Amino acid sequence: MNTLRIATWSGPRNISTAMMRSWENRPDTIVSDEPFYAHYLKVTGLDHPGRDAILTHHASNWEKVVEELVGPCSESVFYQKHMTHHLLPNITRDWLSQVTNVFLIRHPREMMTSLLRTIPNPTIEETGLPQQLKLFNFVQKATGTLPLVLDSKDILQQPEQMLRTLCKKLAIPFYKQMLSWPSGKRESDGVWAPHWYASVESSTGFAPWMPKDEEVPPAFEKVCLECIDLYEELAAHKISPEGKEHAPNI
Repeated sequence: MNTLRIATWSGPRNISTAMMRSWENRPDTIVSDEPFYAHYLKVTGLDHPGRDAILTHHASNWEKVVEELVGPCSESVFYQKHMTHHLLPNITRDWLSQVTNVFLIRHPREMMTSLLRTIPNPTIEETGLPQQLKLFNFVQKATGTLPLVLDSKDILQQPEQMLRTLCKKLAIPFYKQMLSWPSGKRESDGVWAPHWYASVESSTGFAPWMPKDEEVPPAFEKVCLECIDLYEELAAHKISPEGKEHAPNI
């Protein structure tokens, strides 16, 4: 089967899990949930919530993970939810030419306040934004084409139009099933789900976008401003609901 492999790269506390739910609800799609997470924790030694269970239940050998990501697939679409900071420097990048890379972004002022509730003292590297911009530039140079960039706010404001546009650009059909899904857990979820997925598990679709009244604590304002600079570089290329792409910065 000629499978379309979609590698979607984002940082934490985006709508990445909701997007995974959306794609998994298609009749032609299987999904993979943060396949490099165990390797990332093993190499960095970071003490994330559920670390021991993650290392026990998920593959920490990155070569094995890559084989699964580009190997035989039973469906016509293989949607891969990735965190950009999980793609550590020791992992080769040659396999990226065998997947269609999509970049999912969220404004740092919305992301940071959410991240702080799970990781109390995050570094800028744990936001994934430096790695996301670097990976975007790498993919653009390696493929000679501009990768697709999606802003989570646009998806939440106009989910059907944005998903229709995305599917059109990927040359696959859009399914209405992408707009809603049954609540609850999934066998495809990583074992870290109890620490991160409570809101998604109770959801049945994309929540309407609402402005956040929660402010970034002063201690993290400097990191937030650095993140905003990175976010804006990526946002300059995002696609609109009508399918237009912002002109690249020159």
